[in-house]
Amino acid sequence: MPLIIRKEKRDDYPVITEVLGLAFGRKNEGDLVQRLRVNPSFLHELSIVVEIESRIIGHILFFPIRIVSGDVRFPSLALAPISVIPHYQGRGVGKELIMHGLRRSAELGWKSVIVLGHAAYYPRFGFRPASKWSIKAPFEVPDDVFLAKELVENGLKDVRGTVEYPKEFDDV
Repeated sequence: MPLIIRKEKRDDYPVITEVLGLAFGRKNEGDLVQRLRVNPSFLHELSIVVEIESRIIGHILFFPIRIVSGDVRFPSLALAPISVIPHYQGRGVGKELIMHGLRRSAELGWKSVIVLGHAAYYPRFGFRPASKWSIKAPFEVPDDVFLAKELVENGLKDVRGTVEYPKEFDDV
């Protein structure tokens, strides 16, 4: 059965919250996405769902962040969160969402993406430790799970500093 990947619609909001709850086994990530939607920086084009037989089974969000070094601010995206309902996990659905989201982010002119995620999973999509570019998390985290990816060649050239997440991320 073919997967359909598209940007979210307003009617999808309750289902996306449910998918996030099922995927994570808690409501924090669903609450985060709801809070981010009212942030003026929210990009509807980068809140993406995947459907099978007209049923939403997964969601991914890319949200604008900044990498700050003194007075210099470099725009980037955070990949967070990504969710697939448990029944469809391990079947390549997450991979399809990530690949689609990375392509769409590049098409929209973004140069890089940051993710806090599994060290064994994200490198297959080209993510590397953010420390390679002297990019740090705003909190203590192992180097191998705080990752960055250039969406265009040299997308992180001369970028260094600490990632600044919007306040909505504080409660996750």
